[in-house]
Parts: sequence; structure tokens; C-alpha cells
Amino acid sequence: MSDPRERTVRWEDPALALESARGRSGLEVLRAIVAGELPPPPMARLLGFDIVEAKEGRVVFAATPGEHVYNPLGLVHGGFACTLLDSAMGCSIHSMLPAGVGYSTTDLQIRFIRGMSLATGEVRAEGRAVHVGRSTAVAEGRLTDGKGTLFAVATTGCAIFRP
Repeated sequence: MSDPRERTVRWEDPALALESARGRSGLEVLRAIVAGELPPPPMARLLGFDIVEAKEGRVVFAATPGEHVYNPLGLVHGGFACTLLDSAMGCSIHSMLPAGVGYSTTDLQIRFIRGMSLATGEVRAEGRAVHVGRSTAVAEGRLTDGKGTLFAVATTGCAIFRP
């Protein structure tokens, strides 16, 4: 056996970040995270991904997969791609919500096109809102590398929570 590898994860108190986000629209919150004014959620720190673009109805996450997300076959676990796409699609919906309105994924469909490894390099998950209604929303997503190679496509449904 080889020497074990180690990964240390640090994150900010999510309750403090939530309080700082109060009163802001979804797009304002996402843009504040991109600008470094608000910390990213702990999940982003754990898996090593960042929001790199946030516009109304469109959000892009970037990540470079590492060994820490490998499966027993020596490839990146599908859950990594799924989490990136779920996050990007959900945030594309969040970007269209006013202050005080939340959302939660109700279903997710993903189609894996090809596997990823350390050699893949940075990937980007782009989420685009397709429909945002009073109580439900739908988004679609694509996971690609810097050359535009497609790794996965997905769709999601979300419930909208209004006060």
C-alpha cells in the first residue's frame, strides 16, 4: 500500500453567511459569492468548486477533479458531476428569485457522456433556467471541459418556497 493522502477542508459558518445574505435577491447573493463578499457554501469547499459566472437565469461553476473524488475504477465518481450540475442548475433558478424566496431540488436526471480523471483538467457546469414559476421551476445543465468536450447533460425540477 502507498502512503495515505490527506485533504483538509476549511469553511465559514453557514449560519453567518445566510444572515449576511438576508434581504438580497438570489442573483445578488450569487454575485456576492463570485466577488468574494460572501463565502461559498461548505459543500463547495468540500468538493473544491467555485461559482465563476452568475447572470439572471444562467450560472457557471468550475472545478478541477482530483483523486479525492475517484471511484474504485480510477475515474471521477459520477456523484461529482451530478453535484456540480445540481448546483449550477439550482443556482440558475436561484438567480431569478427575489429576496426571501427559496428553492429545493425535487428531481434530477443526468446522462453521463464520458468519464473524467485527473487528466481532464478544469470542467465547467453551466446551468440555465428554463422555467421559473410561482411554485415550480425547471433548469438544464451541461458539463464541459475547456475544449468544449461534453461530459454530462442534465435537467432538474425545483420546488419554490415563498413566504
